[in-house]
Amino acid sequence: MTASDELRLLPWTGPDDKPCYLSAGTPAGYLSRLADNTEEIQLGLGSELLAHAVEVLADRDSDPGELRLLATDLTGALRNAVRVATSRGRRLPDATHPSHEGPSAQPS
Repeated sequence: MTASDELRLLPWTGPDDKPCYLSAGTPAGYLSRLADNTEEIQLGLGSELLAHAVEVLADRDSDPGELRLLATDLTGALRNAVRVATSRGRRLPDATHPSHEGPSAQPS
């Protein structure tokens, strides 16, 4: 596949929690922009949740219900972060491709 016809993993899932994909042929299209914005929101919420987790875990009076809710929320945030990282990683240039210009491709 060429870069223009690859599928982009979207930051949300479909029915039965199955992954959703979008043709990467229109990176400036409405759904691509929506996906970019959703990824940013998910990562931002994950950062806020991480800060909250530090506070909750530092509080020795946190009850088991609060800790269970925190673990559930952290699991969802981690799932979102992994999906974003996977999607973005797939869109990086292939370092093994001959046209990739990296540090090793520069003359000495």
